[in-house]
Amino acid sequence: MIDLRPKWVIICRYIPFMPLWDNGYTSGMLLNRYLWILPAMAIITLEDFYKETAGFFDDGQKYTPDTVFKNIGHFNVFDVGALMKAASGKPPMAYNRRAYYKINFISGRNTAEYADKVIEIEKHALLFGTPKVPYHWQPHNMDQSGHFCLFTEEFLIHSKSGVVLDELPIFKPGNVPVFEITEEQAGEIEAIFKKMHKELASDYVYKYDLLRNYLLELIHYGQKLQPVSAINPPHTAAARVSSLFSELLERQFPIESPKQKLELRTAKDYADNLSVHVNHLNKVLKENTGKTTTEIISSRIAQEAKILLRQTDWNISEIAWCLGFEEVAHFSNFFKKQTSVAPVAFRV
Repeated sequence: MIDLRPKWVIICRYIPFMPLWDNGYTSGMLLNRYLWILPAMAIITLEDFYKETAGFFDDGQKYTPDTVFKNIGHFNVFDVGALMKAASGKPPMAYNRRAYYKINFISGRNTAEYADKVIEIEKHALLFGTPKVPYHWQPHNMDQSGHFCLFTEEFLIHSKSGVVLDELPIFKPGNVPVFEITEEQAGEIEAIFKKMHKELASDYVYKYDLLRNYLLELIHYGQKLQPVSAINPPHTAAARVSSLFSELLERQFPIESPKQKLELRTAKDYADNLSVHVNHLNKVLKENTGKTTTEIISSRIAQEAKILLRQTDWNISEIAWCLGFEEVAHFSNFFKKQTSVAPVAFRV
């Protein structure tokens, strides 16, 4: 039987080594103990997720929306009870790293295990799955219901949502984003998920803008459940540098004209503008996001490239120039490295 717990979407820097239903991700101590016997772990993409779950349904494509392949960023919502019923008796999926986020509302008896704590859930819980925090979710029985949504970082891109996921308290390392909730709270959260299901099935042309609002509503709901100290952490010098970097990065976008060119392109450009040494900026961002300055900049440029390729009729050389590439070949190589497809192929 496939495991339908929230760890479907956790990107974990550790390595899983046990069967899905009985184990899954375990604590850091256990993984460190067995690390020497483990093979390298692959990253499972959204495409892999849908290919493997397609076999759980008679129509095969029931849970394979076009947005996985055709749009920029991805969002989908599922009914936990329906999925558990559909997966009953099916073989388990291979268990590897997941490259997307998840918010899970579940009703049933469960245990959430983190590296330094175990949380027992007796009835209702809201859990936020992030690429940075490994955990083990153990249902006590098959009597489970609820909903979960999964989404990519690109779906909540700053220019469309006004937020940066890595800066939201609910997704910061060190927090335990699982909350046992009351019946009243469960009803409120259930209502949000029902709106998601209804809107996703609609033909409203701006439905994904509306779905972003529902997703943000869930995120803010969870953040309000956190202690005040977690929502308003002390503003250290490192936190300020990280926040200013994110703000400076987003100021470069969106690119609205083929005559507009990125002013800041490299890690040194940003460090100079922030009046810090580039090594210090790298250290701060690595500690806060798990990524280097260059990786963050490259990811954002690649995201803007996707938008320009899909939503404008500019030629490739114009897009390359706008994004700071003097040679089209350099842009093509960069884009393929970031997305695994060439710009021309992505635009088709």
